[in-house]
Amino acid sequence: MSSTLSLKGPLYPITSPAGAYYAVSSREQDAARSLLTQILRLGHTVPLTEELLAEWCDNDLDKALETLYRLQRLDFVHGTAEPRPALSANLETQLPALLAELSENGRALLADDNGLYYATAGFHHESAEEIAALAGDIMSLNRRHALLLKNNLNISSSSWAVCNPAGTSELGFYPLHVGQQSFVLVIGGTPRLQEPHFVTLVELLSRRYA
Repeated sequence: MSSTLSLKGPLYPITSPAGAYYAVSSREQDAARSLLTQILRLGHTVPLTEELLAEWCDNDLDKALETLYRLQRLDFVHGTAEPRPALSANLETQLPALLAELSENGRALLADDNGLYYATAGFHHESAEEIAALAGDIMSLNRRHALLLKNNLNISSSSWAVCNPAGTSELGFYPLHVGQQSFVLVIGGTPRLQEPHFVTLVELLSRRYA
């Protein structure tokens, strides 16, 4: 198939919210995650060429084209004629506003896997500290039972939630793996992960940590 594939360009590659989530949803790396990570880090800066695409995929153009084709079919990535607007390099100042957009009621925080929070929106400091500690415990719990969930129960998701009797999430925990760093995105109420703000969050984290 790869011999019939070619780029339609020059276009700037951009990930969709689903593509951004897939890129950071697991520590396990594959060709798709590697390419998505490069797009998240650098896709806004230059139009995609075959030379650049091959460079992002271990100098294997055929494999790179096939991977990009699969990502397009999954609606994980698309191309635009214009680059995304430049983002401020100051991650810390942008996090609270971004986090607020990811929850229907404006409550979210970002913690690391050690239980320390980086930024919060809508939670008081004392609550944020305890929620971040809970997030660290959940990451540890997830690692201990990963084989049960994935191999025995065939559950590929590593997200956890505290639900009400109707099964609706009241507090959701979403592990994000960026390079060697792991985070937990905690969302109070209904999550809004299909918003462009989620792509922006993952882009900013990828540019710093991937």
